Amino acid sequence: MPSRSRTATYARRRQRRMAKVDHDLTDEQWAALTSAWGGCAYCGAEGSALQKDCMLPISRGGRYTLANVVPACASCNASKWNLEVTTWMRRKKLDEGRFLLRQVEILAAVAPVG
Repeated sequence: MPSRSRTATYARRRQRRMAKVDHDLTDEQWAALTSAWGGCAYCGAEGSALQKDCMLPISRGGRYTLANVVPACASCNASKWNLEVTTWMRRKKLDEGRFLLRQVEILAAVAPVG
């Protein structure tokens, strides 16, 4: 009998959502993103293991793509949970305008030409 805990239920739901969408972020693109950001895209923390964070969460229709993923430290990623990035940044009183501008600049720099 499958576990009925909240964690297990959430994990099963997430697994089903992940299987329904195409994720096209390559390892090379992820390496380019982490290099370009130079740390957590939100707080700037360096040296910790960075996680792939979807600006538009998978639970809200996002997917792992070059335009939707930024590197995040574990603290920021856990804090953001499944909120959209601008909502979370306003709540944390972070400079969303600066973040979004930098995200566009980095995307333009690492996106393939053509």
